[in-house]
Amino acid sequence: MQQIHISDLFDMPGWLLLAMEAEPLFGPMVENIDFFNGLRQALLDGAAFCIRDEENRENCGLCGGIIISKENNSIAWFVVGEKFRNKGMGKKLMAEAMKHLNHSKPITVNTFEDSVKDGLAARMLYHKFGFRDSGKGANNPAGIPTVIMTRPGKECFA
Repeated sequence: MQQIHISDLFDMPGWLLLAMEAEPLFGPMVENIDFFNGLRQALLDGAAFCIRDEENRENCGLCGGIIISKENNSIAWFVVGEKFRNKGMGKKLMAEAMKHLNHSKPITVNTFEDSVKDGLAARMLYHKFGFRDSGKGANNPAGIPTVIMTRPGKECFA
């Protein structure tokens, strides 16, 4: 059974491999110093969660990972490796991320427009967690159109 882990700096090579795989859809990341520094900080802050590829552990492999921003109450980055998709790992990662975000406020994510075929699985998962399109996003660094999706906050009553 695949377990969720809070990532640490030892997972950095696995995150970079996931980023390399996702670059055609997300744009350049691996050699982008801002991405590298942001990833490193997320790992240091305990804001990155992963599922480790136990069969490929000696190569620091990850099945997938998700990074949150508590400051922005958002999902900052999310990817599941291609060979690990459709196995429930994305759902597990989303569920873990949601535990660490503030549900009394809106939660946001910037993701692909519904016209982007390769982004449909992610959009479906966000929908299952209550997210809806709430605004147009800019094209990402790969030139792919994005949208902002928001999960409304649930007011707490005392």
